[in-house]
Amino acid sequence: MTYNRRLFLKSAGAAAAGTLVFSISSCGGSKDKTSESADSTGLASAATSGAPSIPDFGLQLYSVRDIIGADPKGVLKQIADLGYKKVESYAGDKGFLWGMKPKEFKAYMDELGMTIVSTHADTTKDLEKTAAEAAEAGLSYVLQPYIGAQKTLDEWNKRAEEFNKRGEICQKAGIKFGYHNHDYSFKVQDGKIPQELLLDNTDKSLVHFELDLMWIVAAGADPVAHLKKYAGRYDLCHIKDLVSKPEHHSTDLGKGEIDFASLLKVASDSGITQFIVEQEEYPGPVLTSIGNDAEYMKKLVFK
Repeated sequence: MTYNRRLFLKSAGAAAAGTLVFSISSCGGSKDKTSESADSTGLASAATSGAPSIPDFGLQLYSVRDIIGADPKGVLKQIADLGYKKVESYAGDKGFLWGMKPKEFKAYMDELGMTIVSTHADTTKDLEKTAAEAAEAGLSYVLQPYIGAQKTLDEWNKRAEEFNKRGEICQKAGIKFGYHNHDYSFKVQDGKIPQELLLDNTDKSLVHFELDLMWIVAAGADPVAHLKKYAGRYDLCHIKDLVSKPEHHSTDLGKGEIDFASLLKVASDSGITQFIVEQEEYPGPVLTSIGNDAEYMKKLVFK
């Protein structure tokens, strides 16, 4: 573990408040790995008393991918009832509007008292249509969630050029284009950090960024130095806790290794305004974890 990475992992003292024991088991097929925690004090270790620092936190709907398809409206209502004020969608089997028309989706979100901020989508095809529907539904961003590691730095630079063009398409539709990272774009390649190439070679008026806080930490990068260096370039972030052993995976907020009470203060100070919870693996029922995450956010106060 590097010094920089250690800055935003929970301190040894906080970890000592309760021993975390994690076990990994296969759910079969392509389903997620799960983690079990024997500690019930993780929430308290990363949050303090007082008004929450992020009262209007959101949820990336990929977190409920196993249940939302059968009853989109019902699951969205349950998410609202848990205290989430915003959602970020993704392009599932029924599309990012979950079988609803843009105005119908927006009306239902208004009824629930929630806002749909953004969606993940494959922006390499039908972007004009996606951007138009997103704008009509009241979204602010269409985000490319994944491009994979590129073989050369020239290929990374080409992706930056493509992002600028996609930004122009989205801007014409009245919406913003952006990119969501994984760990691969923070791994040094030929002396450069690919994520920085994307940031340095895109027009900030056309291309926006969503920082996945788990993946930058998992890559061994320094999140605070990066956020300060690129203050103003990240509009959104994913709040996703990390368990690093035996391999990197996510868990309920407060049960992993990231000190969000400190890191999210830096994120806020550097210009991030959209705070989106995401969880990819669960120790139990999906809605139990999503509920735990909501309670964590309701009690989270910046250090």
